[in-house]
Amino acid sequence: MSLLSNRNKEHQTVAKMTSHVLTTSNGNPVDNNQTSVTAGVNGPVLISDFHLIDKLAHFDRERIPERVVHAKGAGAHGYFEVTNDISKYTRADFLSEVGKRTPVFARFSTVGGEKGSADTARDPRGFAIKFYTEEGNWDMVGNNTPIFFIRDPLKFPDFIHTQKRNPQTNLKDADAFWDFLSLVPESIHQVTILFSDRGTPYVSSILIEIASWFALWRRPLMNLCNFKYVKWHFRTDQGIRNLTDAEAVKLNGENPDHATEDLFNAIERGDFPSWSVFVQIMEPKDAETYRWNIFDVTKVWPHRDYPLIPVGKLVLDRNPQNYFAETEQAAFAPSHIVPGIDVSEDRMLQGRLFSYPDTHRHRLGPNYLQIPINSPYRVKGGVANHQRDGPMTVNGNQGSAPNYEPNSFQTGPREQNIKGASLAVAVSGFTGRFTYELTDDDFVQAGNLYRVMSPGERDNLINNIVGHLKNANSTIQKRQVANFKRANAEYGKRVEEGLAAAAAAK
Repeated sequence: MSLLSNRNKEHQTVAKMTSHVLTTSNGNPVDNNQTSVTAGVNGPVLISDFHLIDKLAHFDRERIPERVVHAKGAGAHGYFEVTNDISKYTRADFLSEVGKRTPVFARFSTVGGEKGSADTARDPRGFAIKFYTEEGNWDMVGNNTPIFFIRDPLKFPDFIHTQKRNPQTNLKDADAFWDFLSLVPESIHQVTILFSDRGTPYVSSILIEIASWFALWRRPLMNLCNFKYVKWHFRTDQGIRNLTDAEAVKLNGENPDHATEDLFNAIERGDFPSWSVFVQIMEPKDAETYRWNIFDVTKVWPHRDYPLIPVGKLVLDRNPQNYFAETEQAAFAPSHIVPGIDVSEDRMLQGRLFSYPDTHRHRLGPNYLQIPINSPYRVKGGVANHQRDGPMTVNGNQGSAPNYEPNSFQTGPREQNIKGASLAVAVSGFTGRFTYELTDDDFVQAGNLYRVMSPGERDNLINNIVGHLKNANSTIQKRQVANFKRANAEYGKRVEEGLAAAAAAK
């Protein structure tokens, strides 16, 4: 039985033993939970009432900071099973053989809204998966779209600020939203997806496609340069269903938590959501000559160039026992990798390698990886390093082992000294702030997406954009319309006409 299962079993046993007796946090039975200790019948409350202080002090601290992004989410446990042999591409142990299963925890979320925002919001959907492998935890962190709004992490705080509330009015701000996007044309591809019906999926657990960047090694460990670039794709087995804007507005009023509810209820009744998992694989030499910069996350790899290769199946089959302990405290980071998988040169990923664990240290504390939901509990021998102390140290603080290296003792952990333990990539050139030049390449894929839409999908896209963009000022509208026209002339013209009609109707 796993360490986490043992922990849960112990906690459940203790809960069953003491559930009939109310206690203080240090275990003392509570004689009265309705009346504070006072000096006389009508006298003041005494600070010596530990139960009152204990209860109020904990209540005052029950809320940890919500996530700056992906604040609202729902999660579930399950497993990933390898269904097709890809061992020739990587030495990652959890991908080593067909039939191998790895426990996972997955979290679905919106992106820009607060913790209490509606599941129907027009927003990308986050999809994070923690694989509890025997070589440590691997976190897959992606969205329900295969691309993103920006391609450099320096822009990320500014982008998110425009999706939040105006600092003066505390209201959502269409001017800020469209001002930023119109000045950052690389966003046009993601904007086209966001304002299509894909921007409002029926439930978070039914997603079209989740993609993320990683570099997969080949099996020969000594060959430092023998690797592939890989995109991962998770495709729903439940079928695709999206909401129109009108349906989303209606459902928002009826049940703003419907996606959270759907995931929980589906698992409770045994209707386990699942995804078929694929990868696209690119040779490093192709990256040098491919039409688009493969590290630009505003672009896709067309499947005709790099077909999907089946890998496995993701199944979610168990709900959390406690939302806060598991879903709210779950902490995912693309810097959590395992042998056989490494990070690529994608700028956005490079920024996320720092930002994700840094925000977890802020929200949950420096020992967030000791929290059971985040603990790499399947690692043989457990975690062993020289990190000690800090708030919420709950794992025994690694006992009496030395907390420094090198040392003369045999009781502490030692590095493996395995050659090739990290990916070797040639780097050359001067350091500097190198900008991407704006070219028509930033508009090609958005235009292609518009062209493959059905007439009805195009109508919804235009109506959704106009319904939001009409709230921005005219200068911003004109700038954004020009971007749409560069993607596709008809696309831009229809938005322009829709805005004119909306203005005339005022």
